[in-house]
Amino acid sequence: MNGRKRHIATDTLGLLLTVIVTAASVSDRDAGADLLRALRERHHALRLVWADGGYTGWLVTFAAGVLALALTIVKRPDDITGFTVLPRRWVVERTFAWLIRARRLARDYETRTDSAEAMTWWAATIPATRRLARGGAPAPRRLKQTNPAPA
Repeated sequence: MNGRKRHIATDTLGLLLTVIVTAASVSDRDAGADLLRALRERHHALRLVWADGGYTGWLVTFAAGVLALALTIVKRPDDITGFTVLPRRWVVERTFAWLIRARRLARDYETRTDSAEAMTWWAATIPATRRLARGGAPAPRRLKQTNPAPA
């Protein structure tokens, strides 16, 4: 196996709900079906799921028909060139940024996908416990301190 893909589901705060690690050769739709099944098993009250454009096609009808989930695809506008912030997509990208700070996830050190999933869960505990320690408040912004000019 030469590469990995991490498929994650987060809540609106960016905290991890479900993770599936697959080989890079597995299509997003196939892994998305497994991810949505696991998400439905663990979180029964969920009704709406936002997803990236890679999860379009038959997965939308599968989610609605089989799992009773409304799968909404967040698409990039066709008339925009360059970088653009997509609604709801930034939450997942921020979670990936939190996860990749763990050194074990920066490279494919794990040989088995179940141990890679376990390492992803472990890395997800870091921002969650920091948020708990702060009483639910997000991380404080660090602003550069400017030294006042001598008089």
